Amino acid sequence: MKPEWLNKKIKLGECSATKSLLRELGLETVCEQASCPNIGECFSRSHATFLISGRLCTRSCSFCNIVKARPVAPDPGEPARIAEAVDKLSLKHVVITSVTRDDLPDGGAGQFAETISGIRRKTPLVSIEVLIPDLRSSLDSIKVVVNAKPDIIAHNVETVPSLYKAVRSGSDYRRSLEVLRIIKELSPSLKTKSGIMLGMGEEQDEVISVMRDLRSVGCDFLSIGQYLSPSKRHYPVKEYINPEKFAYYRKEGEAMGFSHIESAPYVRSSYRAGEYLADPVDSGQR
Repeated sequence: MKPEWLNKKIKLGECSATKSLLRELGLETVCEQASCPNIGECFSRSHATFLISGRLCTRSCSFCNIVKARPVAPDPGEPARIAEAVDKLSLKHVVITSVTRDDLPDGGAGQFAETISGIRRKTPLVSIEVLIPDLRSSLDSIKVVVNAKPDIIAHNVETVPSLYKAVRSGSDYRRSLEVLRIIKELSPSLKTKSGIMLGMGEEQDEVISVMRDLRSVGCDFLSIGQYLSPSKRHYPVKEYINPEKFAYYRKEGEAMGFSHIESAPYVRSSYRAGEYLADPVDSGQR
C-alpha cells in the first residue's frame, strides 16, 4: 500500500486539449508511454515531453513501461511536427527524449539534431533540453547532438550500479557516465543533467556514491524521484522513500556542487524542467 505522500490523482479531463493537439499532429510523448503520474498536472499546463524515433525500444529495462520490440525507421516528418506543436503550445522550454535505438548506426542522434534544428527555426527563443539514450557512448553520435546546440543534454543513470543487471538490461553504468563526460569534454559550457529513481533496493551510501560519480564528470543538474512500478509485470517497488530522505539527498547534492537539484517523490527527469535553467526556487515538490 502506498504511503499518504503518494496520493496524487491524475485528472484526465484536464489533459484533453494537449492530447488532442498531439493526436492531430501524430506525436508521441513519454508522459503517456511511460505512464507518468504527473501527466495530468503537466498536460493541463500544456507541457509535454516529446518521444521521438518511434514508440518501440530495443532494450528491456524492467522498470520501464515503453514497449520493447523491433522498431521501424524514424519518421522524417516528425521534427517539423514537433516544432509545430512547440509553437502551438507556446512552450518556453521543451524536452525531447527518445526510445533507445540500438538498431540505428547513429543510435538516433540524427533525429535529435533534426528536431532541435526544426524547433530553432520555428521558435528560436525556446530553450531546448534533450534526454538522450547512451548512444553506445559513440563519440561521433554524441557529437551530432552536441553540435545541434541544445541548452541541456540529459542522460539518466536511473539507478545504482549494483542494480543494473536486474533493472537496466543492456545498459552499463560506466558507459552512461562516459556519455556525460564526453558531452562536457566537447562543450564545457553546455549544461548536463542526469536522474535517478529511489525505492528499488538501493542503499543510501550507493546513492551518495552515484551523486559523486555524476559530479566527477561535470554533471550540472540532477533529478531524484520515487520509483513506481507501472504494473505487476515490472520490477517491484522495494521501498517507499520518505520525503525527508529526498530532502537529505538534495542538501547533500547541493553541497557537492550541483547547480540545481529536484528531489522529491513525484520528481521525474522532465518534471518542471525549465526551472533548472532559472535561479533555484523553492517548489512545492521539494
